Amino acid sequence: MILSDRQIEAALRRGQVRITPPPDDLASDVWSSTALDLRLDARLQVWLPDAPGARLVVDPCDLNFSATELASAHAAEADCSDGFEIEPGMFLLGWTIEKLQLPHASRIAARVEGKSSLARIGLGVHVTAPTIHAGFGFRAEDPGFVGNPIQLEIWNAGPLTVRLVKGLRICQVIFEEVSGVPSRGYDGVFAVQGPDVAPPG
Repeated sequence: MILSDRQIEAALRRGQVRITPPPDDLASDVWSSTALDLRLDARLQVWLPDAPGARLVVDPCDLNFSATELASAHAAEADCSDGFEIEPGMFLLGWTIEKLQLPHASRIAARVEGKSSLARIGLGVHVTAPTIHAGFGFRAEDPGFVGNPIQLEIWNAGPLTVRLVKGLRICQVIFEEVSGVPSRGYDGVFAVQGPDVAPPG
């Protein structure tokens, strides 16, 4: 079941969902009837094209495969505080300003989807990976932890160059009720992520 704006607001008040910084009240235009807009943070990781004559082949089945390490090695850091132009065919990673926490006992998961206003100019956001599992950003041993930003896969599939800037409403989050309490929270490879988190090592 998808939560309505009123149900999302109630979940925020009860601590079933935590968003930092918190969203404006229901009168704000960041809300829709069943979703909440999230904003783009400043840091970007722009995937670099292969060098002339070189061809990088990635094997996701390799036991040493790590998308995070690949991005660190083959993407350039960029900052969109003053604007960044994503050209046709370009792919990059970004993060939301908002940090999200979904305690698994709350029985709430979420989906991140792009916005139609951006999709209609060819900008794909959070490409093929919308699921945010129950337990995301929650640390039972650290009550002061506010959660994780959401990493976004952003691809310009259109013919136009699009200007990204920090604070752009880049995506929307939809909350869904989970049927039953999960036995454990999300502890996958992206359980800890964000521009201010050092890579493991």
